[in-house]
Amino acid sequence: MKVDLHLHTIYSPDSNASLESIIERCKRLGIDCLAITDHNTIEGALRMREISPFPIIVGEEIMSSAGEIMGYFLKEEIPKGISPQEAVSLIKDQGGLVCLPHPFDGFGRYPLKAEYREELLSQIDIIEVFNARSLRNNFSEQARSFAKQHGFLCSAGSDAHSAREVGNAYVDMPKFDGPDEFKIALGEGQIFGRRNSVIDRIATGISTLPKRLRSHHSV
Repeated sequence: MKVDLHLHTIYSPDSNASLESIIERCKRLGIDCLAITDHNTIEGALRMREISPFPIIVGEEIMSSAGEIMGYFLKEEIPKGISPQEAVSLIKDQGGLVCLPHPFDGFGRYPLKAEYREELLSQIDIIEVFNARSLRNNFSEQARSFAKQHGFLCSAGSDAHSAREVGNAYVDMPKFDGPDEFKIALGEGQIFGRRNSVIDRIATGISTLPKRLRSHHSV
């Protein structure tokens, strides 16, 4: 099955991808499963799970006090602004898996700071080694090297913020049920991907500017 393991819906301030448009895109591309990883909320993932014709992994991209951490197979939302240690603990407490997204891409991104990455090595499950929004190949190469060095599972995701970006990166892997089977299947998977269009990225940024400004002022 083809699984896109990192994308954002309209429940993220910087995404304009409706749930319905994401589903239609997946049908066209043959994407069989999604991890919905909105910024600091699982509301979109829970709603998508209700309406999607294919499996949905409830995830969240959490902005910790030292950079972003992703949780998979979540049951409860994790608040932003907490320490990396707290974020990881809250993921693990609910039986979830810890993934580091775009771990070496600081080009307008918020990877987890290196000192915390090293401190939390024993609690990390997955390293995202291909992110379709990363602009340079060496970011992926560094992530692959780090994952190989430490024996981590590798993932890939489109990091879509618009429906047309969904499926630009995915893992082709066996079917699974739950986090334990997911880890086994991910270890047997193959990663495929291409970079998202810079034009799409700019267009999404412009279209979501009012929403992002409202979100900023509401904090």
